[in-house]
Amino acid sequence: MTTFDWQGCFAPLFDDLDNRGLERWRIVLQQQLHKRFDENPHGDIARWMNALDTLPAIPDTQADLNRAAITLSTRHPLSSATIEHLEKGLRGLMPWRKGPFDFFGTYIDTEWRSDWKWDRVSPYLSDLSGRQILDVGCGSGYHCWRMLGEGAGRVIGIDPGLLFLFQFLSVKQYIGPDQRIDLIPVRMEDLPPTLEAFDTTFSMGVLYHRRSPLDHLLELKDTLRPGGELVLETLIADGPEGYSLMPEDRYGRMRNVWFLPSCDTLLRWLDRTGYRNARVVDVTETTTEEQRRTDWMRFQSLTDFLDADDPTKTVEGYPGPKRATVIADKP
Repeated sequence: MTTFDWQGCFAPLFDDLDNRGLERWRIVLQQQLHKRFDENPHGDIARWMNALDTLPAIPDTQADLNRAAITLSTRHPLSSATIEHLEKGLRGLMPWRKGPFDFFGTYIDTEWRSDWKWDRVSPYLSDLSGRQILDVGCGSGYHCWRMLGEGAGRVIGIDPGLLFLFQFLSVKQYIGPDQRIDLIPVRMEDLPPTLEAFDTTFSMGVLYHRRSPLDHLLELKDTLRPGGELVLETLIADGPEGYSLMPEDRYGRMRNVWFLPSCDTLLRWLDRTGYRNARVVDVTETTTEEQRRTDWMRFQSLTDFLDADDPTKTVEGYPGPKRATVIADKP
């Protein structure tokens, strides 16, 4: 089987961690990646690597990280053969769930309009210029690129999904390896405790997947420096303080959904886990315009997860998806 050169891929990150006094994380991370790629490699790695290799070399590339679609461009017109190889390689990395992206005119219409979430969240963020940022459950890294576009000093995204890593690398290989951004295929619980390395930590679309949501909030707090900022986005349910919806089995056909708190309950959780100045900055219902099946994600999507006779409810009869964004500070 073709092996992935993870050591070469992450060498700049390893150096950066050492330079920032985070050698203990670098040592643990190298062990985790060795196990992930060398001892027990995913069966699709060779296929995804082949898709990356199919992407053509394109000179004089430029990136615009501040548009709705992460946009790659060049001053040189592309031949029809180049465009064909580009699309073939990108389709080899399907399904594309978080985005959108524009690769030199080839537009990837992802399942999620992740730019809509960014537009809801970004007005309430502290200035990201120069900040060290962690994005937990980052998917393909769309929001990581937007954070870098806002001037972040260093962005590290974590997500255990290996396909997301190769989608991220398809962008990075055109932007260049010197960018201060990486996606690591690890879980939240794989991070060392009391890391305290980040000025801002994002956790968007993760909390409801955690069997112990308060432990997740404590883990997130451990990643932050004193005075750091947490940006948390999660599914919620309407109700008074103390109320949280716990699905009997699935929610919107998702297996691993545990708790959908009310906004007041969520604020209480943040207070009990030691955060300060927690505030709800946005509450938005998820619509079939924001999450839907596309030509780049051909599996079931939100329409299939809602009651056909009453789309305000999931197929299981629970209230339809509503998401809240909360920002809080670590003392």
